Amino acid sequence: MTLPPATRFPDGAIAIRRDTYDDRVWTASPHRVIHDTGHELALAYWPGIRSLAPTTWIDWLRTGDTASRDASTTNLAARRWELGHWTWRDTIWLSIVDEHAFFSVNLFFTQDHRLDRWYINFQRPYRRTLNGIDTFDLFVDLVVKPDLSRWSWKDEDEYDHGRRMGIVTDAEHHGVQEARAEVVAMIESRSGVFGDDWPHWRADPSWPVPVLPADAMTEGVASTIVTTN
Repeated sequence: MTLPPATRFPDGAIAIRRDTYDDRVWTASPHRVIHDTGHELALAYWPGIRSLAPTTWIDWLRTGDTASRDASTTNLAARRWELGHWTWRDTIWLSIVDEHAFFSVNLFFTQDHRLDRWYINFQRPYRRTLNGIDTFDLFVDLVVKPDLSRWSWKDEDEYDHGRRMGIVTDAEHHGVQEARAEVVAMIESRSGVFGDDWPHWRADPSWPVPVLPADAMTEGVASTIVTTN
C-alpha cells in the first residue's frame, strides 16, 4: 500500500527503510524518525541496530572478499538472493531523503558525534509504505569532506556494471545524471541540506534501539531469509 505524500511519520517513530528490486526485498533496516515534512524525511541509525541485507554483502563486510560483493550484483541481476541479519557498528548515521530526489544526503558521525563525512547515496526516489519507505540503491556514491571542501566519486565501476546488466534502467541513469549535477551545485553553493544545521545534530542517548517489526517483509514484496549471526 502506498500512502499519500501528505501522510507523515511522527517524530521519534520507527520507519523501515527498504531497498526493493523487482518486488523483492534487498535490504530492510529500522530507523528513528527525526522529522518528516511530508516530502523530506530525516532518519537516524546507530550501532546495535539489527537489519537485513544480502548474505553475500554481509560476507564481504566480514571478510573483505570482493568476490562476495561482486556476487551480490550477479545475484541481483538474476533475481536470486538470500537475506541475513547484520548489526550496524562504528558510526551514527543520519539520512535525509526527499521523495522526488534520485539521491539521499547522509551524514556519518563517530560515536562521540564528530562528523566524519557526508555521503551522497544515489537511489530511486522513495515511495511511502505503512511502515516506512521503499527505494533502491543505484550503486554510485559521492563522498564529501566534513567541511564540504572536497569530494570524490565512489563505485563508478559498479554503477557501469549495473547499467550493463540492466539493473539500472535508462530512465534511472538519466535521473542519476541530473542528480549528480544538482548535488555538486548544492555543495558548491552550500545550499539545501548542505546549508542547514545538520552537522550539529545529536542523537538522543535515551532512545531505545529500533527493531524490525514482524511484518517488515510482507508488504507487497517477497523475500528469503536465512539465519546468520
